[in-house]
Amino acid sequence: MDPEAQTVAAMIGLYCRAHHSAETVPCEACAGLLAYALERIEKCPFGSRKPVCNKCTVHCYKPEMRARIRVVMRFAGPRMLLRHPRLAIRHLVRSRRYFE
Repeated sequence: MDPEAQTVAAMIGLYCRAHHSAETVPCEACAGLLAYALERIEKCPFGSRKPVCNKCTVHCYKPEMRARIRVVMRFAGPRMLLRHPRLAIRHLVRSRRYFE
């Protein structure tokens, strides 16, 4: 799985566990968001040179989904260093890159 896809999946998992009392994680609503995010990552026009989404010049998320993923990332972002340090550090390094 792509590192960015792993990071998004981990963030959605953290958010879902904290906010939804579903027996399975991710719940149905979060699973839909995850599927949408993975589809957007897979279809990114930049391919392997893809920047992190918040640094990207092309916003491919629908406005509703973009709002939902922002909420998830605002919650999960600070918690990623404790729960998934490798993914968090990789994301921070990638967020410092610019288009070459």
